[in-house]
Amino acid sequence: MFILICFMYISDTIKDSEGIAMGTAKSRMRHKHFRLDSGKISRAQKVLNAETETETIERALDIVISEHKRNQLAWEAHQRFLESGIEIRDVYGKATE
Repeated sequence: MFILICFMYISDTIKDSEGIAMGTAKSRMRHKHFRLDSGKISRAQKVLNAETETETIERALDIVISEHKRNQLAWEAHQRFLESGIEIRDVYGKATE
């Protein structure tokens, strides 16, 4: 069995909840020391097509942040859907099985 996963890194401006562009990562850079698995970093570096380990970690964090935002938006849409009072019918009769 093979699983092919492709990621595309798209650079974009991160905006806060008011739509104001936040500072870039370089403007808020801090020197940090972490103990990380070098094998995981190497695999992530290949998957994300990053040139450096720092770029790899930054891209991975960007993906996590954007995924969280996407999940948050999906949850809010789900809640609005449920609160709308729409009636859902099981036209195929599969929900009772």
